[in-house]
Amino acid sequence: MKHVVFGTGAVGSPLARELVARGEQVVAVSRSGRGDVGNASVLAGDAGDADFVGMATDGAAVIYQCLNAPYTKWPEFFPPWQRNLIDAAKASGAKLVSFENLYAYGPTNGAPLTEDLPFNATGKKGKVRGAMSAELLAAHAAGDLRATMGRASDYFGPAGLLTHMGERVFYPILAGKKAQVFGNPDLPHTFSYSLDIAAGLATLGTDDRADGQAWHLPNAETLTTRDIIGKIAEAAGTEGGVSPMPGFLVNIVGLFNGNVREIKEVLFEFKDPFIVDSSKFESTFGQTATSLRQSIPATLEWFRQNPKS
Repeated sequence: MKHVVFGTGAVGSPLARELVARGEQVVAVSRSGRGDVGNASVLAGDAGDADFVGMATDGAAVIYQCLNAPYTKWPEFFPPWQRNLIDAAKASGAKLVSFENLYAYGPTNGAPLTEDLPFNATGKKGKVRGAMSAELLAAHAAGDLRATMGRASDYFGPAGLLTHMGERVFYPILAGKKAQVFGNPDLPHTFSYSLDIAAGLATLGTDDRADGQAWHLPNAETLTTRDIIGKIAEAAGTEGGVSPMPGFLVNIVGLFNGNVREIKEVLFEFKDPFIVDSSKFESTFGQTATSLRQSIPATLEWFRQNPKS
């Protein structure tokens, strides 16, 4: 069966490799036509071009939305991209699997996040994500297409540069310096591993039990941000440490940095415990997360092999 993956970033690329390993025919799509996708085919094109999306997905059995819009431009890019994929899935009869984050839930005051929580986001990015998810489920319920979505927390992993547990953590720790983090580092915070996200999305795409529902993809044990950075430093063989960025500094830096300015909207994740429950996925599909003993060294090795320029 033909599987088409839109996006060849930190999640889309390992998803393409995972699907190939499962014996599927895979086409990965990116604007540049590049990606670390192993034996998958790579196609250059723009998800905003409906004609191109239709051509790329012709004959597809499953389409995966793993696109990454500029952080400051979500309302402009994400909804039109997804609508093009929805239209393509309708035309081809393909199943559509959407990779989502957890912004749409909004603050939960420390209560664990489960798939049945309502969408209470007040910021624009959370509202965009919530509207996209609702639109996709409505299309499935109407019988227009088959759809499912896999949701993950802030993630780390190979090529995961611009995440909360990305280049601001791994590069400093490798250099024996302090990692820069937002919010309170002494609160529990669930972090996902990008390769677990990829494996979970592949399962959602190839198992009919996933259809018409949202799923929290498998996570390893939840630790405080300080504790997980301590494990990263231990694995790296450095002292490391944590340097929290206080709210007033976020405001100041945000005056000059659009990405940091946008982060203010989701700082609620780092002001209360942020614990993600993935038991529904694990009990249904029997797939669990990679242990931190494996995922942290694998991520460190990628950052070692790809030093900051």
